[in-house]
Amino acid sequence: MVIAGALFIITLLIGVPIAAVLGIAGVVHIFEIGNPAFLNVITQRVFAGMDVVGLTCIPFFIVAGEVMNASGVTSKLLEFIRSLIGHVKGGLAYAAVIIAMILAAILGSANAVASILCAVLIPEMTRDRYPEEFSGALIASSGILGPIIPPSVTFVYFSVLSNVSVNALFMAGIIPGILLGLGFASVIFFSVRKFNLPKGEPFDLKKLLRTFVSALPALIVPVIIVGGIMGGIFTPTESGAISVLASIIAGLIYRKFKFSMLPAIFVRSAIATAGIFIIIGFGNVIGWSMAIDRIPQAIQAAILGFTNSKTIIILIMLGILIIVGCLMEATAAMLIFTPVMLPIATTIGMDPVHFGIIFCVMLTIALVTPPVGMTLFVTSNISGISLNKLSKAVVPFVLTAFIVTFALAFLPDVVMLIPRILGIVAG
Repeated sequence: MVIAGALFIITLLIGVPIAAVLGIAGVVHIFEIGNPAFLNVITQRVFAGMDVVGLTCIPFFIVAGEVMNASGVTSKLLEFIRSLIGHVKGGLAYAAVIIAMILAAILGSANAVASILCAVLIPEMTRDRYPEEFSGALIASSGILGPIIPPSVTFVYFSVLSNVSVNALFMAGIIPGILLGLGFASVIFFSVRKFNLPKGEPFDLKKLLRTFVSALPALIVPVIIVGGIMGGIFTPTESGAISVLASIIAGLIYRKFKFSMLPAIFVRSAIATAGIFIIIGFGNVIGWSMAIDRIPQAIQAAILGFTNSKTIIILIMLGILIIVGCLMEATAAMLIFTPVMLPIATTIGMDPVHFGIIFCVMLTIALVTPPVGMTLFVTSNISGISLNKLSKAVVPFVLTAFIVTFALAFLPDVVMLIPRILGIVAG
């Protein structure tokens, strides 16, 4: 594994695409193992990684994001949220977090949420004299709520890798998502005073009622999706298709969506989906080779041999995830480290659902941590804000997210509250 590991780090640092990094490292590791028969199954392992029913929701969520982007749904939500809290100092910033939480319950993707918010909110925040780096950092950070508040592509993928109930993960993600949103609101509270940001228009009850009625179709969409999952009306995987249908209906109600848009939407979605699945396929090669070489068991033995303290082991895993998140794309990191860390977590008595939430949230936060933070790149490209400025401005949001997640790592009853109430996991 030494040569494969060194090659992995070198290719990653010089900017080789992550799919190629994973594929090269996996093939080299198979050569290191020294069994020529294993070379015959490389292609099989690539396609086996992608041929998983649970992953079929990913293209649906991507399509839903594209439809939402074209349907004017976010504009209606913004009008309603601004009329609700726009009179508060920094109200537009708070609105960004609230809208992100609503979109998260539809799209399940950080990049989808961030791209939609960029298109709608950046111009509004510029007009209200918000510093551009603060606006961009807020939107990028709010975007990470997408994979945490259900439904979530990240939770689906962890479920596929770990055989942990995706329904339990979805329900367990609700409270962490809300707490992260509140954490970002606390950053806004101090920032608006630092930047002396303006209040919006005075509160107007008539406007609030009018904008609420206008936003109702958009507000109903997440209620249908999350409520349907909680009520057992449809499975978490089916929620992807439901999110597309609901997004199209909302777009038709607002008269912004046209069926003639679908070919272009499908092309963009297919390209994005292909990129994700190529990473998954090649990542499965190195995941399989590590399993054959018993690498996860060796790491588990090393950590458990170092200490048997549950607290220290959790802190070690969190520390590793911070470093990994800064250096590696989240999907690739999940492929490699799920089989390594999940057995350690269960050995020290962590519930697999609780661990899954903490693991996924830590890797999701990595989407806004330099130098590999994909959501930072998306926000920078769409908004035109310098990546260097964003990387500095996002620090308070990232630190807050880490504080919340570290706390939840040691508060399993908080994370598991909703799954236990619903009877999805044992109390």
